[in-house]
Amino acid sequence: MSPFRSIIDQHPLSYAPYEDFYRKLHANPELSWREFETAKAVAQKLREMSSDLDIKEGIAGTGIIAVFRNGPGKAVMLRADMDALPLKEQTRLPYASYKEMKDVHGDTQPVMHACGHDMHVTALLAAAGILLSGREHWSGTIVFLFQPAEESTSGARGMVTDGLYEKYGCPIPDVVLGQHVSFQRTGRVFTRPGLLMAGVVQMMIKIFGKGGHGSMPHMAVDPVVMAAHIVVRLQTIVSREVQPGEVGVVTVGAIHAGTANNVIPAHAELRLSVRFTTAEQRNVLVDGIQRVVHAECLAARSPQDPIFHISESTNPMINDIPTTEAVSNSFKAHFGAGHMPLTRVVPAAEDFSELATAIGKPYCFWFLGGHDGEDYDRREKEGTLNSLPSLHSPFFAPAVQPTLTTGAEALVTAALTFLSAEKS
Repeated sequence: MSPFRSIIDQHPLSYAPYEDFYRKLHANPELSWREFETAKAVAQKLREMSSDLDIKEGIAGTGIIAVFRNGPGKAVMLRADMDALPLKEQTRLPYASYKEMKDVHGDTQPVMHACGHDMHVTALLAAAGILLSGREHWSGTIVFLFQPAEESTSGARGMVTDGLYEKYGCPIPDVVLGQHVSFQRTGRVFTRPGLLMAGVVQMMIKIFGKGGHGSMPHMAVDPVVMAAHIVVRLQTIVSREVQPGEVGVVTVGAIHAGTANNVIPAHAELRLSVRFTTAEQRNVLVDGIQRVVHAECLAARSPQDPIFHISESTNPMINDIPTTEAVSNSFKAHFGAGHMPLTRVVPAAEDFSELATAIGKPYCFWFLGGHDGEDYDRREKEGTLNSLPSLHSPFFAPAVQPTLTTGAEALVTAALTFLSAEKS
């Protein structure tokens, strides 16, 4: 039996209020750096839990920490991210989002929690409820951290830069822990020591042509055709320059050019997401992109050199091995067959690690299954798992339960792995 089972069983949590909180969050998502109402709701929930929480708000705009000091021992940080995506939801759930809001550039966007951050927030609040109720069973300090702007891979760095550990007096944690919901079967948790997730570079490229009439392309330089050639040619960088078996991804997520059917525009913009697992691989990909773009512009007689702008970047996530092995052992004891090793590196990226690397502390991040169990089992039997709605899909929607309970218990179990067994 799990050594943490008694704490969870002796302090059973009524999940109904948290399920309601989750549905409200899901129906009211907010974009990166715009999580104002979400932060207010989180802070209010924390205040209702206990007057013993030392709550600090407004870190990097909307970030929150709630510190609970419970005697001598190690300090553990538990993190959840709060932001949503500029995506129109198509789940048709009773609590689906129909919200639109302006992003940081002033553009109005549809908004959806298509990456499960609403589940992360609610699971952390539920974990806080369990840990506060069972305070007599453990000793140490816990920091409950709610982070903005993970989707822009800049929120963690933003909190650190704004003085998380200095101005806001956040205790330096001995270990930083976090999780992410996935489209795997609900009720399961997945750990992997060492390299877990890719790093990312978000890049904007502006290429230049010569505008003209759509009927007279010979008198113009068409940046749309140039962009089309660039998109196709970029796909060869991974297939021909990255060593087979290594993780590398180059995705052109957006192309913007022109305003009319019969006008050849003067320029075009491409927005790229580049994934890598080593610094050397990052250099191969970024250098390759620049080389391809310059060559295509030269071939098309572009009148001006392209402009490259890297907006955000984060390093690959490499779980501390001893820390992750300790968490994995606790998960095995607590979840039994529900704990599974993750065999592959995840090509998606996360900025979670910057909360730990900024202060030279170890960290562990794991994945949490969220897809409905019956539907998952049916698809597995049919061989149709590839058709599951993935993260960032307009159809992505975790099963509220048992995902929420599993997520809360995973955070509690991981935290108690490093805290003293009883209060001194």
